[in-house]
Amino acid sequence: MSKDKKDKKKVATVVTKATNLTKTPKVTKKAKEPKYEFETFPNPNPGRYYEIIHVCEEFTSVCPKTGLPDFARVNVRYIPSATCLELKSMKYYFLEFRNKGIFYEAVTNKILDDLIEACDPEEMEIVTEWGMRGGMTSTIRCTHFKDSVEDGEAFNYEG
Repeated sequence: MSKDKKDKKKVATVVTKATNLTKTPKVTKKAKEPKYEFETFPNPNPGRYYEIIHVCEEFTSVCPKTGLPDFARVNVRYIPSATCLELKSMKYYFLEFRNKGIFYEAVTNKILDDLIEACDPEEMEIVTEWGMRGGMTSTIRCTHFKDSVEDGEAFNYEG
């Protein structure tokens, strides 16, 4: 075999190998997290419009940027419909975030979404009060109303 043919064969082999390396890999969808199964119980006074407030003083998650722990107080305020949330169930739910990297805003909204799905309240508000980081504290507040409410009419927060 002549030298030119050997060089062409090498080039062809290299191109083939390079082409194989540049194929676009198949993208698989990220698996959905399993839903947490909350324990609930029937509202003992379904005809009465009353408020339930639960406070978790020792909520912990992880900063997704630094990997450092974030500490918060979580306030859950709701007006039950047909069911109420069981406390031990909520405690174990909050522990699920202990090693999870998630931003303050995302975790507050996730808690609201998960609790709404669990008990379908008339109204619900989640407030997370985050510990000092870099000389600043943060408070995230999100609300849900079964019946539509105009923006600004909900809760009058004066800080």
